[in-house]
Amino acid sequence: MAKIIPQEELEALEAIVRCYPDGASLLNIASQLATGLPPRTLQYRLKYLVDNQRLIRQGEKRWARYYLPTTANQLREDTPEYENQPPVAISTVPISKSAAEIQQIVRQPVHKRKPVGYSRAFLESYEPNVSTYLSATELAHLHQIGTPPTGQQPAGTYAKQILNRLLIDLSFNSSRLEGNTYSLLDTKRLISFDEAIEGKGQLDAQMILNHKDAIEFMVESAQDIDFDTQTILSLHALLANNLLLGQEATGRLRRIAVGIGQSVYYPLEIPQMIEECFAQILISAAAITDPFEQAFFVMVQLPYLQPFEDVNKRVSRLAANIPLIRANLAPLSFVDVPTDSYTSAMLGIYELNNVDLLKELFIWTYERSAERYKVVQQVIGDPNPFVLKYRIKLREIINYIVLHKLNRIAAFKLLASWAKDNIPAADAEQFREEAENELLALHGGNFARFKIRPSEFEAWLQVWNQRML
Repeated sequence: MAKIIPQEELEALEAIVRCYPDGASLLNIASQLATGLPPRTLQYRLKYLVDNQRLIRQGEKRWARYYLPTTANQLREDTPEYENQPPVAISTVPISKSAAEIQQIVRQPVHKRKPVGYSRAFLESYEPNVSTYLSATELAHLHQIGTPPTGQQPAGTYAKQILNRLLIDLSFNSSRLEGNTYSLLDTKRLISFDEAIEGKGQLDAQMILNHKDAIEFMVESAQDIDFDTQTILSLHALLANNLLLGQEATGRLRRIAVGIGQSVYYPLEIPQMIEECFAQILISAAAITDPFEQAFFVMVQLPYLQPFEDVNKRVSRLAANIPLIRANLAPLSFVDVPTDSYTSAMLGIYELNNVDLLKELFIWTYERSAERYKVVQQVIGDPNPFVLKYRIKLREIINYIVLHKLNRIAAFKLLASWAKDNIPAADAEQFREEAENELLALHGGNFARFKIRPSEFEAWLQVWNQRML
């Protein structure tokens, strides 16, 4: 029999939330409690209040905020135009009528949507290579735009060729969809120089570095990874590293109940059933012959099951790249995907078991990813006029960094101050970027451009390649 929670303790939590009309975070609530509660116990009691409609929760994990029902309703409905305004458009993503209907349903206030639980039939009704989420026409289109003119090569060859760009693009966009505040340039500097940006949270830096580690794992192990338990658990362990309450939850299927922010969907709670469905997802995914159908299948079914305590969507986004990397297709880096579009598409899966909105978003963003990685873009064009203008200054600073054997952090800091002091203000930031690009592109065949001797380059390289974080 479940232990009864004393009403006075529940009322104390409600009283604390009442003091935060803009929403109380878990930290706000914990700091106001007269007696300390273990985090799990506090989360359980808040879940109880939400399940019994005594509190309303908006957002997920560290972004979650708790409101009294009256406060939440006022925030939603006291604005006169709220109920009558049309659904917010999915940014620049064109959608069909059926997808627009999904969007309209899932963007209604939470209290107007019907609560639903996990439907195993949604998974079991899919028969690999018989059932399909993507039509033959859609698959043909994806293959046409995603196949680089490289011929037959070992698995992962294409991803290795574009790895530096992929690390930045996929780490940035996947993290951005989770609310990460790093810009694309911030992400590039963190990944390239191991330098966290001042004023940004440590969690944001950790999330991006976790993506970097997970992407490198997939590319380096391209011939060995597959839709098997070890691969997916390893992906989760890398992506969740140092982000969960306990490290024992990384790389392990969950044993506790979880909720979905902004949703009326309630995932499975029984560990044995979670294990069974997880195994079935991997068996089905591995059996699918088309890499794009595989990619989309795991984007649908993995987050729907919520097999982990957290980081489920991140795992699904990277796992979707497994078949693309193995088949030497252009990877999927979620370029330009608006956060609200992705959220609505996932709610369509959770609450309606309808893939139409997510499918259209998948195709739309893959077109942009494929365009980004076209090999034809590597054809040499006209000289960069900016580099031509500052070629002497670039040679000077690159030569200094190498001869003085500066590591990534020291070089990063020097470039910022040197550009500010030696380059006109209008060009300083671009100069800094160009210098960073030159440093990252240095290798044994091109360092002579900067009047560097082989022995000097080798000595610097040993310092440069040391991981600083």
